[in-house]
Amino acid sequence: MQAPAPVAIVAALRAYDPGHDLARLRQQGGDLPLIELGSNENAFGAGAAALAVIRGASRDTVRRYPDPRGGELLHALSAHHAIDPACIALGNGSHELLMLLAQAFAAAGSEVLYSQFGFAVYAIAAASAGAQGTSAAALPQDHPVAPRGHDLEAMAAALTPATRLVYLANPNNPTGTAFSVEAFEQWMRRVPPQVLVVVDEAYVEYADDPDIASVRPLLEVFPNLALTRTFSKIHGLAGLRIGYLLAHPRVTATIDRLRETFNTSAVAQAAAVAALADLEHLERSRRGNLIQRQRLTAELRQLGLFVPDSAGNFVLADFTNAGRSANEVETALLKANVVVRPMAGYGLTECLRITVGTEPEQERLLAAMASALA
Repeated sequence: MQAPAPVAIVAALRAYDPGHDLARLRQQGGDLPLIELGSNENAFGAGAAALAVIRGASRDTVRRYPDPRGGELLHALSAHHAIDPACIALGNGSHELLMLLAQAFAAAGSEVLYSQFGFAVYAIAAASAGAQGTSAAALPQDHPVAPRGHDLEAMAAALTPATRLVYLANPNNPTGTAFSVEAFEQWMRRVPPQVLVVVDEAYVEYADDPDIASVRPLLEVFPNLALTRTFSKIHGLAGLRIGYLLAHPRVTATIDRLRETFNTSAVAQAAAVAALADLEHLERSRRGNLIQRQRLTAELRQLGLFVPDSAGNFVLADFTNAGRSANEVETALLKANVVVRPMAGYGLTECLRITVGTEPEQERLLAAMASALA
């Protein structure tokens, strides 16, 4: 006997690929500690304020259902972003929100547009809604500012009457490239009002260029603009799974009708409130990431790799002219208990994405990398 078959849309889906089975690798142990530089987590961890909330969670906090609205966190986010709470929706990480937006605003017969080398979840979200996913060509590898980054001109040209949803990441994962608020605003004026544009700002706090900033001020200008943020990256709360959406109240109300009633836990909500107020930790993480990112970029370039400047907490290293393939190097790193992220699933077969780590972690990485390339 066979189990019931899923509907055609679901049967055709491909699950998100996290890269490696990290739980298994952690259990294996080895002569050297496992260095995890494949998931773009904050190398400096969560702040003391958020950790104190997590450690202090009471028995009642854990045994009771969380506030389904997340009222305290909504209030904190409202004050932080100077926006009405009705313009905010909470998610189990921004990943959940990206999926829900496709289910809410795309359908069979419509198109979802994203950039080549954009975050893999965008194509999965489009397919989950039964929509046609369309990838616009990215900028060339030799672009002087944003190699393989979003080509806003190509994105504009790819809009059709069937387009209902656009995903843009700024900074972009996995390329680390970014566009300015000014360039984006000019582009938005070319987008039809019936098209919802979602800007994924998971890494925006890491950007050190003053021109690269959140598009939050444009929400009052464009009702068809939405942005997603997460506490998984600079706030160091990836294990708690909490993110949020800022958008027109009509958009957030739609998402609230779709999301699970208790999609964010009580501990996650409370830790997020504490993290949001912990500006010292945020600045320490930003500053530490910038220092280590610059060091990592320079050292990888000295090894002969093509490594564009990044605005995130990771870099994309190209091994095309390195004398060893990305697969060979990645295998050698794994044997040395250093985990990075292979990029074949993005069509970047000769690239590895490397999370910015602490100085000792990066020393281990670079020593293993030099050995693999020798």
